[in-house]
Amino acid sequence: MIGKDPKLRISSLLGPSGPQRALIVANSVSRVGNGLFNTAAVLYFTLVVHLPAARVGIGLTIAGLVGLIRVPNYQPLPRPKDHHRWAVLSDRPFVSFVALYGAMGLQYETVSLLLPIWLSAHTGAPRWTVAAVYAVNSGVCVLFQSRIGSRVETPREGGRAFRLAGLLFLVSCPLMTLTADVPVWIAPGLAILAVCVHSLGEVWESSGGFALGFGLAPDHAQGQYQGLFGIGFDAGQALAPAVLTTAVLGLGHAGWLLLGAFFAALGAAGPPVAAWAERTRRSSHDTARAAHGQPDKAPLPDSA
Repeated sequence: MIGKDPKLRISSLLGPSGPQRALIVANSVSRVGNGLFNTAAVLYFTLVVHLPAARVGIGLTIAGLVGLIRVPNYQPLPRPKDHHRWAVLSDRPFVSFVALYGAMGLQYETVSLLLPIWLSAHTGAPRWTVAAVYAVNSGVCVLFQSRIGSRVETPREGGRAFRLAGLLFLVSCPLMTLTADVPVWIAPGLAILAVCVHSLGEVWESSGGFALGFGLAPDHAQGQYQGLFGIGFDAGQALAPAVLTTAVLGLGHAGWLLLGAFFAALGAAGPPVAAWAERTRRSSHDTARAAHGQPDKAPLPDSA
């Protein structure tokens, strides 16, 4: 058990790309574990114990909060002399990446919210198609998250992964809208094909997000950098239902095409943002000299 020994931090037990790889594995395990646990818990408490679904949800939430009690309270790493309290807000490349990632996060709700509504309201596909869509999305992500994520470790690779994700979404969105124009017996297969393509894009997008989110943050400031990263993502998720149901469903087929083009444009901005971020970091030679004799050797962003 790691405990509270600062010498046994998880980050110290992993390589340079350890945090990204740890998140990739955790993401895969979380998808499987949460899916199985929540499904089994809901079925048991609603069908066997006969509790209302609302009480089951509250109980699961409390159980998750109790787990936070066991999280070790690590002391922060030493800060360089030129560090300031709100350094992340002055790191313009990272703030730009957060905005990019938050906007790209609309793709999660595309599968979990937008496509089920579209299939139910605009196609004659069997209702089980929605369940199949969820299962395929989770399955593809679990199968490929570690394989693809292990190939995306640096910010530069993260930018390229972001671009590839945008291109995959550019393909998946038109496929989704075509489910309304094909015979009923073809619609389920087309929807599953679209979700397979979209899920691969999701894996590339999340892998790029991990590589950039951790790769651009100094070790001593990971807390505030990951905090801003999480705020940006959650803001995108909060806006997603209103944006997707109003803009995309309101415009119909054209809305889906615009959504795909929007994702592709966001993806195309990934490599330039990653390159910009790398340019504003100190060179490895300057970093080594500045950090000589200091515990924290992470480069600081140069926001000038």
